[in-house]
Amino acid sequence: MSAMTRRFVSPSLLAALLLLSVAVVADQRDQRLGPLFETLKTTDDRAAARAAEAQIWNIWIDSGDSGVDGLMDAGVAAMGDGRFEDAIAIFGQIIERAPAFAEGWNKRATAYFLNEDYDLSVRDIQTTLALEPRHFGAISGMGLIFLSRGDDRGALAAFEAVVAIHPNSPGARQRIEELRKRALGRGA
Repeated sequence: MSAMTRRFVSPSLLAALLLLSVAVVADQRDQRLGPLFETLKTTDDRAAARAAEAQIWNIWIDSGDSGVDGLMDAGVAAMGDGRFEDAIAIFGQIIERAPAFAEGWNKRATAYFLNEDYDLSVRDIQTTLALEPRHFGAISGMGLIFLSRGDDRGALAAFEAVVAIHPNSPGARQRIEELRKRALGRGA
């Protein structure tokens, strides 16, 4: 990992971006997001948390531009078919047309990750988080990159950041448990 990449993916950066979430207004301006994130943070009802999460994803993926939304569908289909290079190109078109649309960046980050191009994935995650610091999916993706690089501390910080936003995230909670057990096993 380059020094530049390390500087941008530090746990401190993730924490700082999360602290900015209340002030950020980007393509994710939908008024429904605030109450949905509040539900994620405060509910003990897992069904309510799952419903709020699904609504957040539905809002995030809707650009409000039918052309961009059509490209999004095509990119997601290409990714689902394992055509990662095609997906990357399609999500690149979305980013060109709508650079403030965080989900375009997030989806391309995911395609880069699946294509095992972690440095480019990190770059797109950084942009996603600059546009939508509450993007628990992007932060989780950063955690997976840390894991793939053997950086358990970075991964733990990322998954803890996910849980700070979405306490009922079962995947993040499970990863945190595994990472803490692993750290205890090493005496760290």
